[in-house]
Amino acid sequence: MNGTLSIGEPWMWGAFIAFVLVMLALDLFVFGGRKAHKVSVREAASWSLVWVSLALAFNAGLWWYLSGTAGPEIADQKALEFLTGYLIEKSLSVDNVFIFLLIFASFRVKPEYQRRVLIYGVLGAIVMRAVMILAGAWVVQEFSWVLYLFGAFLVVTGMRMLVMAEKEPDLTRNPVLKFARKHLPIAEGDHGEKFMVMKNGVRSFTPLFLVLVLIEVTDLVFAVDSIPAIFAITTDPFIVFTSNIFAIMGLRALYFLLADVADRFHLLKYGLAMVLTFIGSKMLILPWYHVPVGASLAIVAVLIGSSVIASLIATRKR
Repeated sequence: MNGTLSIGEPWMWGAFIAFVLVMLALDLFVFGGRKAHKVSVREAASWSLVWVSLALAFNAGLWWYLSGTAGPEIADQKALEFLTGYLIEKSLSVDNVFIFLLIFASFRVKPEYQRRVLIYGVLGAIVMRAVMILAGAWVVQEFSWVLYLFGAFLVVTGMRMLVMAEKEPDLTRNPVLKFARKHLPIAEGDHGEKFMVMKNGVRSFTPLFLVLVLIEVTDLVFAVDSIPAIFAITTDPFIVFTSNIFAIMGLRALYFLLADVADRFHLLKYGLAMVLTFIGSKMLILPWYHVPVGASLAIVAVLIGSSVIASLIATRKR
């Protein structure tokens, strides 16, 4: 496990946050984010390619910068940490897709309205994850033994995911949804893309707002799993933050890319469960053996890749 000293200088944090804000602004105001439309597979594939390319370009730029300032050994290590962390976060974000599909189907949200919900969902997710990552980095720095708690939690979560892989959550029993319906004025019916409307002189929330709340809660729940997972790879806050945010920024495009074929990847949940179990075990055995980052990358890639291939083979007749 590496120390908690970060390679991220203030200007690097500022530049990355500015980049994220610019990309979000372009998405919201330039590339049709404010216009209701159904996202095609071609559009989703293009944006997925853009986000993966940007993540890899960022990693290459980070490696080039660190090669000249910190030396090739540090550059290689940090670039590998980013790539491994990004792969883990990207893989775990696929599980979000399955839940998003369930939420949208449960509320019968039209495809053309889903894009706006996910845009604001991403905004909320970025803020939540930034707070959790910075808090987690501080806790790890002050109390290094917390990493073992993270490890135990991930092992338990992975085993639980294996057992529950075929079970779908019951949204009607979701405590957040029950609380919202009980304490907020809800204007039932189809109100387009609006989150709030005036009904009988009272400002009321629409069912689409409830969908947004569930999307945010879903990401919060998954963040509790994914953020400890990346701390198994590196405790550098800058690497943890950037790899996390790149995965989240590409989540919406990934959703629309997989929305129509998600049922063909039903075995992927088992692969994700094994990834969490492996990462948790890696953290627990740290006092006796340190699994190299390169080996972690290879194992995660094999687990995810084999579960994807198995899923495609199992559903090839569909």
